[in-house]
Amino acid sequence: MLSAYPAIFYKEENGYSVIFPDLNHLATCGETLDEAMRMAVDCLAGYIRWCRRDGDIIPDPSPMDQIDLEAVAKDVDPDSPVGEAFVNMVSVDVDAYAKEHFDKSVRKTLTIPAWLNTAALEMNLNFSQVLQEALLAKVQAR
Repeated sequence: MLSAYPAIFYKEENGYSVIFPDLNHLATCGETLDEAMRMAVDCLAGYIRWCRRDGDIIPDPSPMDQIDLEAVAKDVDPDSPVGEAFVNMVSVDVDAYAKEHFDKSVRKTLTIPAWLNTAALEMNLNFSQVLQEALLAKVQAR
């Protein structure tokens, strides 16, 4: 199912900032307009996916003509002048995107001492599972 939300693209000195006003001012950026659009799709897919997973309410998208560029800019940074900006719909099939970008497994080759390999095989340990658990613990402890 396709999800589509209006996003404001603000031209910055070194690229574009992107803000989704309907999604708690969710933001991302890119050095070029193409990169900003790709980042906006990724950001939208991730936000909706995590909201669904956590059971959070996902607000309905506003009509594009009801998005106030200046009001959103002032909410984000009251002291900055509003420069070049435009509203564009960003759409993504969240399930398809997640399958390709978030859930996709990657193969890693690693080296361990022979004695450790023997001991782990004797214990019938699943190497992938043990590595994932260890990496997850390290990442979460950060």
